[in-house]
Amino acid sequence: MGAVNGEVSFWYAASGLPEAGAGLPGDRDVDVCVVGGGYTGLWTAYYLKKADPSLRIALLERRFCGYGASGRNGGWLYNGFAGRAAFAERYGRPGAAAMQRVMDEAVGEVADVARAERFDADIVHGGVLRVAWSEPQLGRLRTHVAAERAYGEGRVEELTAEQAADRIGVAGVLGGVWSPYGARIQPAQLVRGLARVVRELGVEIHENTAVTAVRPGSGRSRPRAVTPYGTVTADRVLRATEGFTAGLRGERRTWLPMNSAMIATEPLPAEFWARTGWHGREVLGDFAHAHTYAQRTADDRIALGGRGVPYRFGSRTDADGGTQPETVRQLCAILDRFFPAAAHARIDHAWAGVLGVPRDWCATVELDRGSGLGWAGGYVGSGVATANLAGRTLRDLVLGRDTELTGLPWVGHTVRRWEPEPLRWLGVHALYAAYHAADRQEAAGRSTTSPIARAADRISGRI
Repeated sequence: MGAVNGEVSFWYAASGLPEAGAGLPGDRDVDVCVVGGGYTGLWTAYYLKKADPSLRIALLERRFCGYGASGRNGGWLYNGFAGRAAFAERYGRPGAAAMQRVMDEAVGEVADVARAERFDADIVHGGVLRVAWSEPQLGRLRTHVAAERAYGEGRVEELTAEQAADRIGVAGVLGGVWSPYGARIQPAQLVRGLARVVRELGVEIHENTAVTAVRPGSGRSRPRAVTPYGTVTADRVLRATEGFTAGLRGERRTWLPMNSAMIATEPLPAEFWARTGWHGREVLGDFAHAHTYAQRTADDRIALGGRGVPYRFGSRTDADGGTQPETVRQLCAILDRFFPAAAHARIDHAWAGVLGVPRDWCATVELDRGSGLGWAGGYVGSGVATANLAGRTLRDLVLGRDTELTGLPWVGHTVRRWEPEPLRWLGVHALYAAYHAADRQEAAGRSTTSPIARAADRISGRI
């Protein structure tokens, strides 16, 4: 029997897909309308309702809470965020340092809420281990270590090849770096637990309710979210749609929906883990240009992901997480490269999801008081902890609080829109063709970072 392909993700395999709740029954008038039932939307609703229980909050989700990236990601709860170097350059180093500090804290905040609200998200604080398995990757590892230490001593621990292999026995490892600011999670359990708590707090969650447009307020009119089943009018309408933002009217070029795919092996035997290690359940990544991310699951599988087909023409998204056979083959080749002893392991599940990518690769949070519209996202694949910070920041913005969070550099950060088609499709596919070519050059023995990758970084706006 072949691997399951799609069915949203492996993270729902054991429990089954949740049964979507009732849709919007008609027009509604509330204080706050949240569009999107992933981490960002749920955290925003959670923190708003905890801060002011009298608020009437409606959350609209087109399928079920956790259908998008929140239920499909690699399970990295860590302190990385999209745009630190750009924020430091544009707004100053202190602002970027302040954001890094609150991102460090966000890892513990998620775990604290799960504990306080009594739901199990399979959180294990093993930290983040990133390894280098080529000389150019080793150079980028050292650059990364220097950048992290510039934000404070003790942030990371550089590891020799032997030390890295002692943690996780990745084949051919040349060095590693470990950070304590990370944990493994089960993504679907986190989103399910959070959705349950939000409902119990009294937030209206309307699933099976696709929002087709978000309308700004003007003059005496209030902002509103338009659906086929009715319109929700509110004082504030907050967009939390991440990789699905392009499906809203007028938003096709706002954030690009980038694809990322994953595979999950069968449960691996005790002798494999005795040889490989990974006893700390660290989340695992590398320094490839088309980078890999992985975790050891609670039932002793390897769940591993990376880019496949990076982008679909016209900002289209997948059908229930299905991915291409060639992508599965590519991920299996990476698995074999990392862990030869798992080369013959059965692949039980393959799936894909989309992440939101702004044109400058920087995450943003905003509330426009004139129109009443707000939004958060553009996490570029680092959204699990960032969404928590976004939810707390939107809370403060909606409530009119002047706090440390509302002064962070991503608040109000502006970015231009993506190019129209076919330039968008051509550009993204050329970008990742360049990154894959650079990785092949480096794997073949190049001693320094490929100039192809450096050019791709500059052209894409990533540096």
